[in-house]
Amino acid sequence: MATNEDECTIVLLGDHEYIVRRHWGVIPDSLETGFVSQVAVDRRGRVHLLQRAKPSVVVFEPAGAFAFAYGEAVADPHGIYCAPDDRIFITDRDSHQVIVFTADGVEVARLGARHKPRWGAPFNHPTDVAVASDGCIFVADGYGNANVHRFAADGRHELTWGHLGREPGAFMTPHAVWAVNDRVLVADRENNRVQVFSQDGVLEAIFDGLQNPMDIYVDPAGRVFVTDQVPSLTLFSLDGTRLGRCRPSLNGAHGIFGNAGGDLFLAEMNPAVLTKMERIVRTADQ
Repeated sequence: MATNEDECTIVLLGDHEYIVRRHWGVIPDSLETGFVSQVAVDRRGRVHLLQRAKPSVVVFEPAGAFAFAYGEAVADPHGIYCAPDDRIFITDRDSHQVIVFTADGVEVARLGARHKPRWGAPFNHPTDVAVASDGCIFVADGYGNANVHRFAADGRHELTWGHLGREPGAFMTPHAVWAVNDRVLVADRENNRVQVFSQDGVLEAIFDGLQNPMDIYVDPAGRVFVTDQVPSLTLFSLDGTRLGRCRPSLNGAHGIFGNAGGDLFLAEMNPAVLTKMERIVRTADQ
């Protein structure tokens, strides 16, 4: 896409440059709007924006046109994730549930008992969810509990780990989670770190140099993107090597997800906007 780079914000993250396009996607005037919380991208490239309004999910076509909306049943939307099979998982934070939809917005399942918080068990104000390639489901249970829960692909609860604290392996607010290559990455927000665990909850590594990390996205190449409240977006390798850092958002993105083309989408709460980081592909003479 042609652009006048003198009139754009361009950021460098690792070995890639991006054009920052704020206010991407137009929500129709007929829909209620609210705080932007998180974002996910399905296999068709459609962008699912999670907002704290009714309906809670606004979907845009890959080019940015409004497609449809869903999620009226979600009371307090906090996290959204698109699984490898294209199911959409939403954490309904203050209702203590995870609600599962198809990518077309049809509800298909729920985890947890609605309006029945559980201390030390699923759930007590959960924050985020991720699904591993083997189908295991991991939920960050962050505002009441300080746990991560593992569920089998059929929704059976299998394991809980973590507790409230500052020491390695403990959490203050497990705010985001991502599962990749038999590992589970958790944004431990108030402890200013990302902790990396095995699927059985064994601590394997800690990524530091962050200020209140908010969300995690891992692309197909294993590049780990972490948003924080510096505000910055930091790029790590899976072994924790820091590959780059930039400032694409005004006050820090609460959510991040990418598409198959290498573009990134940021859910910014203050001000509430959806931002696209459009990857620049330069020719040899540029």
